[in-house]
Amino acid sequence: MPLDVQLAMAGNVAKITLAGALDASTANQFKEVIEKAAAEKPARMVLFMERLEFMASAGLRVLIFAKQKMGAAGDIYVIGSQGPVRGTLEMSGFHHSVYIEDTYSGD
Repeated sequence: MPLDVQLAMAGNVAKITLAGALDASTANQFKEVIEKAAAEKPARMVLFMERLEFMASAGLRVLIFAKQKMGAAGDIYVIGSQGPVRGTLEMSGFHHSVYIEDTYSGD
């Protein structure tokens, strides 16, 4: 299943919507979008994962890369992750480094 990644900047918030499967074959596509978003120096990165069906360790590595790019002052929100994707975030402990919410109430 292919990965669809869309980036939208809204002020100082980078909104990234993911759909499909995030694995070794699609992780670079996601990484390129993260780099593009980080270049804008957003205060917050919001990842909408409602339609992300699968995330392998390669996807998790890109999330860690995103956290490094955002630095200590930049927040990452993961919105709507479900099932195995949420399980991967929790089993890896990554949920301690980001805000995981069912819906996004920000801008």
